[in-house]
This record gives sequence, structure tokens and C-alpha cells, in this order.
Amino acid sequence: MAKRIRELKTEVVATGKEKHVYRIFELIKRKESLAVTDQTTHFNNTELRLIAEVLAAKYVGKRLISTQLAQLLGVTRSAISQIVNRLEKNGVVKRVADDVDRKIAYIEVTEEILSTYRKDLDLCVEFANKVVEEFGEERFESMYVMFQDFCDVLEKTAATMKKKEQKN
Repeated sequence: MAKRIRELKTEVVATGKEKHVYRIFELIKRKESLAVTDQTTHFNNTELRLIAEVLAAKYVGKRLISTQLAQLLGVTRSAISQIVNRLEKNGVVKRVADDVDRKIAYIEVTEEILSTYRKDLDLCVEFANKVVEEFGEERFESMYVMFQDFCDVLEKTAATMKKKEQKN
């Protein structure tokens, strides 16, 4: 079975236009499995990103609800709900009702978890710096800019195609 899958991949790559979609899928798959540290942390990648987004919003005087977090992290609202529930159960985050509209619940990081998060973040920073040092600062910056440009083109193309589809 694994051999047949490899053969199919080879066929797809070899057939011109399909190779691009396969390579995009391959990039997405590899991105999903990337580690942000080489050591054990208290939080997984998604949890670290969620905490970082909540803290970044707080830093600029904003608060986030689950829907906003889902958009920022690129996951479904259902997935965010599960993650927030788990983190809330473990005392990492809490839901805080809006003063005016009680149906709105903001996600906040608990004070007790900040030092644990900071330790995990320090491990990630150390790892990222090692990776960039080995890869090369200039290559990393170039790759980052190119990837951002590529994502912008993907989003623009998707929006254009969606508009065309809606007109038809």
C-alpha cells in the first residue's frame, strides 16, 4: 500500500499542473509537523500560539473571543472551543463575560500560568535562534518574505475565484 501511495505521488508530481497542488499540500503537511522546540514543553504548538495571541492582544489593550482566536490560529471554532475548554480545565485560561453583553466571553490567560508559559517560550526562542543560525539569517528572512508573498497570492487568488463563482 505504501509503495502504491509513493507511485501515485510520483505520477502526480510528473503530470505538470497537478505537481503544484501536490507541492502545496506537501508544504502544508510539513508545516503542521514542524516543532518549535527540541525539548518537552508544558504546551503544544497551538496552545503556545493561543496564549501568545491572548497576551499580545492584552498588551495593546484588546481582548479576544474564541471566534477571533480561531481566525488568528487558522483553526475551526470547534477546535478552539476544545482547546480553550482543556486549557480552562487546567487553569491556563479563563473565560470572562463582557460587562455589557453577557453572551460574549473573552479568553484571558491566568496569572498563575505566566511563568510556565515564559519558560516554554524561552525554550522556543532558543530553538528558533539555533535553527536560524544554522539556516542563515539572510536565507531565513528571504524565505519568510517569499512565504508571506506566496500566502498573499494564495489568498488573493482564492478571493478572486470566489467572487467569480458568486457571479455565476
